[in-house]
Amino acid sequence: MKLKKGDNVKVVSGKDKGKEGKIEKVFVKIGKVLVTGVNQYKRHLKARSQGQPSEIVTITKPLPLQNVALICPNCKVQTRIGFALEKNGKIRICAKCNKKI
Repeated sequence: MKLKKGDNVKVVSGKDKGKEGKIEKVFVKIGKVLVTGVNQYKRHLKARSQGQPSEIVTITKPLPLQNVALICPNCKVQTRIGFALEKNGKIRICAKCNKKI
């Protein structure tokens, strides 16, 4: 998995194209990510008891991985991710500036 929790990403396709946000959670098995403030929908909740009113709640739905691109923390540009081997394991590197992410 190339994207991790806490990465800043930009939406490259869909209804929220161009928006930026931080990854809250990564769903590895289904290939989706949850990004703060992106892909939000309204859900109407029915009243469960007599005293409780019904309400409209805003929920955030996960986005497919192919719809987001990482924003490099060094060069602040939308980029792809590469890997390099070091003595302590694999590290992620920016495809544009070749610096460690």
